Amino acid sequence: MRIIRTIAEMRAAVREARRADRSIGLVPTMGAFHEGHLSLMRQARAASDLVVVSLFVNPTQFGQNEDLSSYPRDEARDAALAADEGVDILFAPDAAEIYPDGFATSIHVSGITDVLCGAQRGPHHFDGVATVVTKLFGIVAPDAAYFGQKDAQQIAVVRRVVADLNLDVRIEACPIVREADGLAMSSRNVYLSAQAREQATALNRALDAAAAVRESGERDGERMLDAARSVLAEADITPEYLELRDASTLNTVTRVDSDALLAVAARVGAARLIDNHILKGQL
Repeated sequence: MRIIRTIAEMRAAVREARRADRSIGLVPTMGAFHEGHLSLMRQARAASDLVVVSLFVNPTQFGQNEDLSSYPRDEARDAALAADEGVDILFAPDAAEIYPDGFATSIHVSGITDVLCGAQRGPHHFDGVATVVTKLFGIVAPDAAYFGQKDAQQIAVVRRVVADLNLDVRIEACPIVREADGLAMSSRNVYLSAQAREQATALNRALDAAAAVRESGERDGERMLDAARSVLAEADITPEYLELRDASTLNTVTRVDSDALLAVAARVGAARLIDNHILKGQL
């Protein structure tokens, strides 16, 4: 596996792959790899001739009071894990390579960035996501890019950017990978104490409770939300949000007549965690 740190070298590798008519799969990450990341690499490996994993803790998507400085970083460990999964290139630029002096462009997606995590973290967050992902697409020129379904709003934002800017890349949303007790894998899980770790399992249990209401044939969204709220309250978790939204547009829905995104975010101990389920419109 090659570790590439400059845009020029990354583009040279892309040109070489294209000359050989090789397909390219990209897995954008901020590192601190866990099984969720590795599952994306496997998906890319199965479908691509050249697999590129970007490792870049993107400063523009963090706010002033967020965890940029403490975000877990261990490049040597990440590189070893990526190599074990058959990744061809680890693209690990520094911040100055991606945002050189004088950088003055930002991509803003209206509407779907104003809700859920966008409402909580502020407009800078998804502006930062949209900008860095667009830059990565321009640098790596992948045929497909692989994202985890845990970041459902991020996927919606990236798909909107791809559609609106006519970018020639296929977005693959891959299933959430969970711990044995149901907690969605996240790099921020390392912040959890043993007590908070156990408490955090209530997030998925709340989503499961709402899904069970839907699977009984119920379509009333409020009844699903009530089931989830009850589980969170029992675990002494006050969510930042617990909302039911259209899976594509992120518009609020009150009845599950088509596929809906049930999304939750909460601070548990020292970590801000997110999770979601897709509730099917047709059973």
